[in-house]
Amino acid sequence: MSVSDYVGTVKGRTAIRVFNRFQHLKRKPYWGNHFWVKGYCADTVGLDAEKIRAYVQYQAKREHLVEQGRLKF
Repeated sequence: MSVSDYVGTVKGRTAIRVFNRFQHLKRKPYWGNHFWVKGYCADTVGLDAEKIRAYVQYQAKREHLVEQGRLKF
């Protein structure tokens, strides 16, 4: 199984479980009913803490822009 397939499966199943357990999240469609952001970060060799920090900051900026309506999901 590829990393991409595995991450997609995990993200899909956890999103379904969260929305089933916390059904009030469906009533008010937070994040356009997208529980996870697009993409993921996987380390095979050589990914250090600074690169991970940069990736998390990039995702936070994108999420902020989506919330403000300046970037489409």
